[in-house]
Amino acid sequence: MPVPPPYRVIQWATGAVGRSALRSVLTRPEFELAGVLVYDPDKIGVDAGELVGLSPVGVRCTDDVERVLKLEADCVLHMPLPASYFGDGVGSDVETICALLASGKNVITTTGFVYPRCYGSGLVERLEDACRAGGTTLHGTGVIPGFMSDLLPLTMTALSSRVDHIYVRESSDFRLHPSRQVTVDMMGFTRSAKDYTASVRPFRSMQRALFAESVQLVARTLGVELDEVEESDEFELANEEFEIAAGVVRPGTVCASRWLFSGLVRGRPFMTVECVYKADATRVRRWPSPGFVIHVEGVPQMTMAVEEMTHGLCAVAAHAVNSVPAVCSAPPGIATFLDLPPVTGRGTARLA
Repeated sequence: MPVPPPYRVIQWATGAVGRSALRSVLTRPEFELAGVLVYDPDKIGVDAGELVGLSPVGVRCTDDVERVLKLEADCVLHMPLPASYFGDGVGSDVETICALLASGKNVITTTGFVYPRCYGSGLVERLEDACRAGGTTLHGTGVIPGFMSDLLPLTMTALSSRVDHIYVRESSDFRLHPSRQVTVDMMGFTRSAKDYTASVRPFRSMQRALFAESVQLVARTLGVELDEVEESDEFELANEEFEIAAGVVRPGTVCASRWLFSGLVRGRPFMTVECVYKADATRVRRWPSPGFVIHVEGVPQMTMAVEEMTHGLCAVAAHAVNSVPAVCSAPPGIATFLDLPPVTGRGTARLA
């Protein structure tokens, strides 16, 4: 049988997740790298292979958006930090994604968009117009949201005759996370309580947007209309000094945080996502140890646990890269994981 031509892929942003995705694209025969968009001035002109510790491949990184838009490619792996972190709201990412879609390139993004309908019909229409113009598909993905807080819970409900409440918990260890921008600037670890409260506002906005999408996707797929998605968060201060990859955590500074996102119906939670982030899980005893837990309350009761994920950022990248063939073959439009392929046979949600 003839071997199909490789998918031509553009890597958009090369942070920790982007570099992992780029390495996969370069080392897997079903892909061909078409271009790389970077934000760091020090990366401009660097060969893409050398950027991830491989031999040169002849594709150099650029910060020229117009040049990238003109490239011929099947798909763009869009992996910057969400625009909501920078205070720009989801609209800024929409502008970029729409331009890519309209230029004839499918887009897989890790900036959210697992359920764009959460933002209303106006945004959905803009995205769908861009998809029609380019004959392309948009798919938002990740690990949580994108897998643990939506795909797996919905898959588990295939065994349910009734669903009363879905609970998902993520607990992550950032001891070895290399990015100071993520660990310190975004999440607020190593900061004083006062500085944390002020600096974490953009992160809170980003988290609220991401997990509202995930919770709404699960609820609406199960036929439940939520009244609201409620968010709360708290933090823990270190009582000793210790070092992590991104810096030094000193006594009295933030070393962990816990976030709750609850989809409510008549004041009662139908779905709850708990996110625990620790600067170093071996030093922070409060809150659960690293891993994932999914609990479906109903008939029957079910609990699934993933006790360890050694390279969470690699998992985010892999889930996106592995979606390329399905997204490129999907009909034009917005595609959740339910469309790639559709999940069937779920139980019926009913509030007890």
